[in-house]
Amino acid sequence: MWLSFTINKVAAYIGGVTEQSLHNQLKDWYTEPGDSVESTVDGYIIDVVKGDLLIEIQTQSFSSIKPKLERLVKKHRVMLVHPVPQRKWVIRLDSDGKEVGRRRSPKRGRVEEVFRELVYMPHLVKHRNLELEILLVDMEEYLIDDGKGSWRRRRWSIHNRTLLEVKERHVFKEPRDFLRLLPDALPEEFTSGELAKAAKLRPRLSQKMMYCLRLMGVLEVTGKKRRSNLYRISV
Repeated sequence: MWLSFTINKVAAYIGGVTEQSLHNQLKDWYTEPGDSVESTVDGYIIDVVKGDLLIEIQTQSFSSIKPKLERLVKKHRVMLVHPVPQRKWVIRLDSDGKEVGRRRSPKRGRVEEVFRELVYMPHLVKHRNLELEILLVDMEEYLIDDGKGSWRRRRWSIHNRTLLEVKERHVFKEPRDFLRLLPDALPEEFTSGELAKAAKLRPRLSQKMMYCLRLMGVLEVTGKKRRSNLYRISV
């Protein structure tokens, strides 16, 4: 399903919590009259309860939510929502919160980026009670010059993230749904390198994708091509 939906821009604020605005905006986006928000189910706080469906919005690593999902899917239908920035504007704030710079990131996100997180729980994706929804979004990321951030960001910390627009919506209800991400041009048997070339993916991301699809049970190893494993669709 394709969806384009604009949400009012929310300004970042000093003292805010990383990801909080993005998470809250998406929670509001999924909430309809009659839904419950921040309800307790089996000892866990659930973002949105929509009838018998539990919706969990995860803007960061899947590793932290994996234990929660493992418990919940035993008794409940769960939808895991994960946003991937298709376009991102980076706004820099000085230590007083004053904007000192703004630029658009040259990187353009794709739905396949989710495999960077799915490596933490490829087996769980096979559970009949779990579905995954990936949103490609336009967003703003606020960095603050507090000297506490990653060295990769030169010690600038991520202060907040805000949603601008939901551009695309991709729903995966079972492992075989992920096969639609494979290019039609692939041969019957292929390597991760051939997938990377055909799909225009970075080799490392292609490897993560193949790893996940194999553990989900939709790809199987059939042999070797030089030093690389050969795969084919097994469902």
